[in-house]
Amino acid sequence: MGPHIRRIRNTQRIRNTRHTRYVPYVRHCRTALVAALASALLTPVSAVSATAASPRLPAGTFDGPWPADATSHRFLPDDPATCHAPHAPGLAARLSRDIHAALSSRRGTVSVVVRDDLGLVCELAGERQYDSASVAKVLIMEGLLRRAEKLGRSLTRWETANVRPMIVSSDNAAARRLWTTQGHSHLNGFLARVRTRATVLGPGGYWGLTRTTATDQMRLLGVLTNTRSFLRTRAYGLGLLAEVRADQRWGVPAGMPRGFKAHVKNGWLPRSTHGWRVHSVGAFSGKFSGEPGRDRTYRIVVLTHDNPTKSYGVRTIERIAQVVHRGLGQARGPGRALVPETPETPETPETPETLISEEPDGSAPYEPLPGWDEPEPGATP
Repeated sequence: MGPHIRRIRNTQRIRNTRHTRYVPYVRHCRTALVAALASALLTPVSAVSATAASPRLPAGTFDGPWPADATSHRFLPDDPATCHAPHAPGLAARLSRDIHAALSSRRGTVSVVVRDDLGLVCELAGERQYDSASVAKVLIMEGLLRRAEKLGRSLTRWETANVRPMIVSSDNAAARRLWTTQGHSHLNGFLARVRTRATVLGPGGYWGLTRTTATDQMRLLGVLTNTRSFLRTRAYGLGLLAEVRADQRWGVPAGMPRGFKAHVKNGWLPRSTHGWRVHSVGAFSGKFSGEPGRDRTYRIVVLTHDNPTKSYGVRTIERIAQVVHRGLGQARGPGRALVPETPETPETPETPETLISEEPDGSAPYEPLPGWDEPEPGATP
C-alpha cells in the first residue's frame, strides 16, 4: 500500500470518527429542540404577554370576519374589568360581569374606565397608551379655557371662532391653529395641573399623535364635570361637547337613559399599525326615571385600536356603553339605540347623519412618523 493510499484511508477514518461523534450530538440537539417547542406550545399565554403581542392589522374598509392571514387576539377573559362601589357592591359585581360579557366575543385592544358621582369606579387596562386621534381636541379646548382664565379674560372672538368648530364638527384646521397658538409648554403645564400620568403631546403640529390613556382621559373629563374643578369656565366646555353634531355622537351615548344629556367627543383614525383607533369619551347628566333626588353625573371612556374597520370599533364601544348605562340606570326604561352602520347599498330609510361612515378623522398620518412611532413605542404595554 503506497503512502498516498494510506493518507486517504487515514483521512476517511478521521472523518468517520468525527461523524460518529457528531450524529449523537445532533440527535441530542433535535430532541432538546422538540421538547422546548412542545413546552412552549403547551404553556398558557399570560394576559400581559398576549396583549403586548397585539395584532398589526392593515387599515381598510372591509366588513365581516377577520382576514384569514391576519394575526389578531380576542378580549382576554383573564383580564376582566374591575368595578368597585362602596355604596353598591352588588352593582359593581354585576357591571364587572356585564362589561366582560360585552367584550367576550370581540377582537381588538380595549381600555375602559367608568366613574359616577356616588363613588363607582370601573377600570380595564386604564394605563394602556393609544394614539389619541380627535379626542385630543378635549385637551386643546380645556387648555385654551385655562389660558384665558390665567390671563384674566374671556375667549377672544378668534378663539371662539376656532374652538366651536373644533369640538362641534371636529374641524382639524381649527384644532391645528389652537394647538399651535398654545404651544407644548402651556399644554404640558395644563396636563401637570390635571395630574395626568401618561399623556404625551404629539410632536410638532401632530396633535392627533398625542398618546394618552383611558385613565388620563377620565381625569380630563373630570376637569369639566367636577363642581370643585379649578377650571371656572368648565360649563362652556361641557356645552360645546353637548352640541357635537349628530353623525359624530356614536359610541358611549349608546344605551343612554332617556332624559339624560350626553357630552361626547370621539376619535376615529386608521394607521399602518394597530388598524383603526376608535375612541369615545363622554359625560352624562340627568335624573334616572323613578329615582328621587338631585341629578346624577357619570363618565365613560373607551379607547380601542386593532379594529379592522371603524364600524367594528364603534360596535365594541357601544356594547360596553349599553351595559354601563343599563347597570347605572337599573334598567329603568328604554335607552338610546345603537347607531346604524352604513349599509353596503345606498337604499336605506336612514338619513346620512345617523350612519357610521368609514371616513378617517384625519388627525394624523397613516404611515409611521419617523422619529416618533417607528415602531410605535409603548403603544400596548
